[in-house]
Amino acid sequence: MIEQLIQSQREYFKSGKTLDVGQRRTYLRSLKKAILAHEDEIANALAADLGKSHSESYMSEIGMVLEDLSCHIKHIAKWAKRKNKRSPLAQFPSKSFVMPSPYGNVLIISPWNYPFLLSMQPLAGAIAAGNTVLLKPSRASAQTSAIMQKIINEVFPSELAACVFGTDSVNDEVLEHKFDYIFFTGGKEIGTKVYTAAAARLTPVTLELGGKSPAIVDKTAKIDLAAKRIVFGKFLNVGQTCVAPDYVIAHESIADELVESIKKHIAKQYPNALENAAYGKIISERHYLRVKSLICGDIACGGAYDDELRKIEPTVIYPATPDCPAMRQEIFGPVLPILTYSTDAELFDIIDRNPTPLALYLFTSSGKAEKRVLSRVAFGGGCVNDTVIHIASTHIPFGGVGGSGIGSYHGEKSFETFSHFKSVLKKSTAIDMPIRYAPYSKGKDKLIRFFMK
Repeated sequence: MIEQLIQSQREYFKSGKTLDVGQRRTYLRSLKKAILAHEDEIANALAADLGKSHSESYMSEIGMVLEDLSCHIKHIAKWAKRKNKRSPLAQFPSKSFVMPSPYGNVLIISPWNYPFLLSMQPLAGAIAAGNTVLLKPSRASAQTSAIMQKIINEVFPSELAACVFGTDSVNDEVLEHKFDYIFFTGGKEIGTKVYTAAAARLTPVTLELGGKSPAIVDKTAKIDLAAKRIVFGKFLNVGQTCVAPDYVIAHESIADELVESIKKHIAKQYPNALENAAYGKIISERHYLRVKSLICGDIACGGAYDDELRKIEPTVIYPATPDCPAMRQEIFGPVLPILTYSTDAELFDIIDRNPTPLALYLFTSSGKAEKRVLSRVAFGGGCVNDTVIHIASTHIPFGGVGGSGIGSYHGEKSFETFSHFKSVLKKSTAIDMPIRYAPYSKGKDKLIRFFMK
């Protein structure tokens, strides 16, 4: 079935039917309409898979997809136009331009933690750019995968876009085939496997991975506000967010105050977490046991769990050490270690010994500190005086760097990611300058050097 789908999409792309920008916009509008029509079903599926409340599902998944679709629908005609560029004097008379062209047949492999958002956002960009799409969502979030398959089947002919999911062998099967572009979101282990398969066929990729994302709180920060926003970003989706603050590094002079404020805001935002229907669950038994094993050392608050519901309280470890279990891997759960520093050297040493962050969050009132940290640390993206919300903007790209990913998307950047920009120089036939043709002479050399320097 998968082989037939891929072949039909390949033939559909070759027919040129995806090149009509107006038709692309029509499909995007239909997708937006279908999402709105199935909003309750999507939210119910997210609640079944991850225990998300309807409010959280709309804010962090459905609403963000709708916003991105609106951006594409509004701007696609402008993005798809060719853009004129300057021509060098040596090529006079001529015109230069770049024109966006779709890659062709796109494979999107999406994860379970934000299954709707991280499937539909790249799908929207790929369709807007004129590609066909085979979407492979996670089987771990099976309810959400099923409703996405239903929506895609309603909106698109299968030769333009299709959704397949099932056992892990489906991943292996799709990677055996040739695609023109692969977009992957998930962990480094599977990401490496995807990258290896793509490299064997020289297929370009976008890899959205993870890393140890720090939240830095210096002594000039507004402590209570920093705590409130750290709690929001960390425990959203019970910490199962690739850009969640993985750990906090607080200046030693304000660390105790920060911890007390974090405890206060956990109590406000997630009262009685284990019995709170608005507080989600860990996706699977395997992940639940892994996260639970990271709870050790000095627990400032939380630490309780419910094995039957796969729920873990918002847990703060303080003071944590750089070699504690929670600092040896990306946590991806509701456990927050808090470390302290006294000098910039100590701060950067803690960050440098961990994998490249996908995100970095700095809480400070100092412009000098902001410039110093943002310039010194390699990271994908982030916020100053907030957490997580940078991914909600269609105006700035989102992506990783180094071990946290390759490439970026969101808004116009999604269109660019799924497009190849052809560079064209159109030379006039009215005049043909002789200086480039052999045989060469001192006079021609002189003219060439005049134009090319």
